[in-house]
Amino acid sequence: MKHRILHSHGLRERLPDYAARLGVEPQALSEAYDWMLAHDVAFEQPGRPSEGVQTYIAVLNIEKRIEHPLARRLFAALRDELPCQILPDYGKNWPTFVDRCRRIWEQIYNILINKIPSHHVRLAWLRLGGAKIGKGSTLWRHTEVIGIESLRIGDDSCIGWHCQIDARSGLVIGNHVTIASHVLIVAGGHDLESPEFWSVSAPIRIDDYAWITSRAMILQGAHVGEGAVVSANCVVSKKIEPYVIVAGQSAKPVGTRVRGLNYKVGGKGLFTLLH
Repeated sequence: MKHRILHSHGLRERLPDYAARLGVEPQALSEAYDWMLAHDVAFEQPGRPSEGVQTYIAVLNIEKRIEHPLARRLFAALRDELPCQILPDYGKNWPTFVDRCRRIWEQIYNILINKIPSHHVRLAWLRLGGAKIGKGSTLWRHTEVIGIESLRIGDDSCIGWHCQIDARSGLVIGNHVTIASHVLIVAGGHDLESPEFWSVSAPIRIDDYAWITSRAMILQGAHVGEGAVVSANCVVSKKIEPYVIVAGQSAKPVGTRVRGLNYKVGGKGLFTLLH
């Protein structure tokens, strides 16, 4: 299988650091990495010129199936650095059962719980499903969440009505973040050059004080910097520098935002029963 998730850029150049951590020779680890590339455990593809080569790893937890001992250790190290829980190696096993229970749990949330006019009930359900949501943060009604266990939200952040939140590849939202209504956050897609339509995904990060306005779309691999503003109907699939305002389908910079932000979003306390 070639379902994959982005780990990082320029990994090959950092292999000596991993070799030191694993207590092995750099040459041996380089050979193990090449083995991973040859056996669909890891994948490389060109990234943007400023980012370097992208390294993906298998999105299924195939650690036990990797025959090469050092490649198995490297895969485990890379997997554990991801801001999400990758999918189990499906079969008649406990991890598969747990994953199925989580999917049922989030479907109940999306069909029923997210319509209940109580922040406390909705947040309790998400937290019991594995989400980490900070003090004063909330998701308003009718917002759907996929991948609850990989959702991370800081303090005093608010996600508005009728959003679709895909956290399956890891979604990290900072403090005092405002995500307006009808925003789409999509952490994955498919390989259009593959007849098998393999899935391709990447974590998404939204830093402190960022503001995502209505009907914006945040795609896989996006990183919205601190205080940045994503304008309405904007599509973001790259890094947005801190305090930059972007607009249009290609998310072009159109201005900068004032610095020294110190406000509170306060999305949880206002008209609680209506939200």
